[in-house]
Amino acid sequence: MLSEPRSGRLAAWGNALLAGLVSPDEAVGAIVGDDAPHRVAGLPGEAGPVGLTLALGRLRSLGVTGWRVALPAPGHPLGLSGPPDFNARALDAGEAAVGHGAGWGLVPEVSEAGPAGDLHVEVVWHCLPVREAPPADVPSLGEAERELAEALREATVVLTRLDVAASGPVAEAALDAYRARAHAGGAPLAPGYPPRAVRVLELARRVGLLVSLAYGNGHGGAVAASEMAARAEALRPVERVARRAQVAAFNAYVEERERGRP
Repeated sequence: MLSEPRSGRLAAWGNALLAGLVSPDEAVGAIVGDDAPHRVAGLPGEAGPVGLTLALGRLRSLGVTGWRVALPAPGHPLGLSGPPDFNARALDAGEAAVGHGAGWGLVPEVSEAGPAGDLHVEVVWHCLPVREAPPADVPSLGEAERELAEALREATVVLTRLDVAASGPVAEAALDAYRARAHAGGAPLAPGYPPRAVRVLELARRVGLLVSLAYGNGHGGAVAASEMAARAEALRPVERVARRAQVAAFNAYVEERERGRP
């Protein structure tokens, strides 16, 4: 299943904060979630790491008017715009939050700390210069929604043909459980996002869950190496579509503003 990237939470709630729809405490609380308090290193004007509230306020004063998300993977710089140093760090992390309106971005470094049985997650965001340019390979919401619908159909057909357990009742039961958890957790995006962005993100997560089930629910009838390779080959473009849609959903706030929509 597509995990919820911390950069997605930062972008979504950072955008809601910039729009005046939530308070700083609400935004930071939603971004941090169950982690230990986040810190930001490399912030202009600061000698050492600072708290997330201060960092978001400082970046706003430096000209950041919105946040986008990047979810790069090897060979696919999704959402990135450079320079190479930022791209390399984002690729290592698998994600980044990219400021719009000023050339700054944040890349999370995630680690666990504490004694066995009482571990907690620590996050340090590294603030680095970014290039103000269109992000790589990010579709519009409309494109993402169409691609996801087609990917879901194709994946179901291919996985059924390969006799993968994720294409049957087991998958439906897992999807039902996922829907219940998602409903209990509230809206997947922060206030201020268009309904279509919420719909696209939910569908991307559904597609991601199908892919995860296909990899994790045993081998079904695909036991030969060639059959396992065929499964991986079938799932690779589906995963790519789901990641592109996820980025499109998180980036919708900035894209709507650029088109002059409220």
